[in-house]
Amino acid sequence: MGAVALLRLDPGIPVPTRAHAGDAGVDLCTTEDVVIEPGERVLVGTGVAVALPVGTVGLVHPRSGLAAKTGLSVVNTPGTVDAGYRGEIKVCLINHDPRTPIELRRGDRIAQLLVQRVELVDFVEVESLDETARGTGGYGSSGGHASLSDGERKAETGDVR
Repeated sequence: MGAVALLRLDPGIPVPTRAHAGDAGVDLCTTEDVVIEPGERVLVGTGVAVALPVGTVGLVHPRSGLAAKTGLSVVNTPGTVDAGYRGEIKVCLINHDPRTPIELRRGDRIAQLLVQRVELVDFVEVESLDETARGTGGYGSSGGHASLSDGERKAETGDVR
């Protein structure tokens, strides 16, 4: 894939970098000091814009350590940065901790950006779809969760007879 053009919109914020050689994602930093109260969400800037090549997408994911230790996550996980977008990458963060506010300082690493290739398909309207073993089984149809009661298992698979 090679190099991706990056415009630093805030010279005081580090450019996105990998924490370790071979890491899939680069860390994004916040441009502002912010306190996120329990259950609150906030949109923060990262101080960078990119020019992704057509056929790629930027996916903004939470940082796993922050999620595990503080409850900080990305609301629309993953956030999508389309190849044609040229504005500042912003991240919609949420504090999932029920009691403790999260304090972020300017320059803190808040999320990670992964750039991946995507298939740019065209959709064709049809009268019906081919049959599969799964069929129309949706949420929870594969089962396998011990904490669900028999009634919940039946409800999630649609078998509520």
